[in-house]
Amino acid sequence: MIRAVVFDAYGTLFDVHSVIRRCDQIFPGKGAALSQLWRTKQLEYTWLRSLMARYEDFESVTRAALRVAAQTLGVSCPAATEEALLQEYLQLKPYPEVVAAIAALADRPLAILSNGSPSMLDPLVANAALTRHFDAVISVDRLRIYKPHPSVYQLAVDELRVSRERIAFISSNFWDVSGATAFGFRTYWINRSNAHRDELGFQPFAVLTGLDQLVTTLRGEG
Repeated sequence: MIRAVVFDAYGTLFDVHSVIRRCDQIFPGKGAALSQLWRTKQLEYTWLRSLMARYEDFESVTRAALRVAAQTLGVSCPAATEEALLQEYLQLKPYPEVVAAIAALADRPLAILSNGSPSMLDPLVANAALTRHFDAVISVDRLRIYKPHPSVYQLAVDELRVSRERIAFISSNFWDVSGATAFGFRTYWINRSNAHRDELGFQPFAVLTGLDQLVTTLRGEG
């Protein structure tokens, strides 16, 4: 029986591409391309820094990824523009079903486990008026290594004091689901875009199209 639910933040609870509107205002016609490349580089840098054992927090990684994305697309991103776009990451929009789903799962401990640094993650959750719904908001910054390293998932076990087999882990990122599955969580992949599974040797317990389905599924499992 699942006793606690742990969520990834970026791309799972919050739409990282809600920055497109602001990007497109600043760089007309290039907002979607900038957002996509920014996110791709952001993830690449977390993995590479973990492998190199050269940690920098998520704010620094996100800033570096934005600079490279802008350079790659051939657009000028002076300091003021950079800061404006980084502020957008503190105000990402929750997906439409998130608030209702979180409220519906309030009968058990809920937590966020994220690559986000506290300086980005805490304001993001607060700006979405979600702080009160979570028993813990856990950042990899405690360990100075990024997901999907197994030690990151152990943070949730230690914080919630629930065995890994009794924790449901929810992410829209298949690489994150794979890491959490390998660790021993019961995993649920939120596949909103009908993406293909990666070949990483692990499969989620269930594939869902949104958090509203998660509520139904967990209630059905008792």
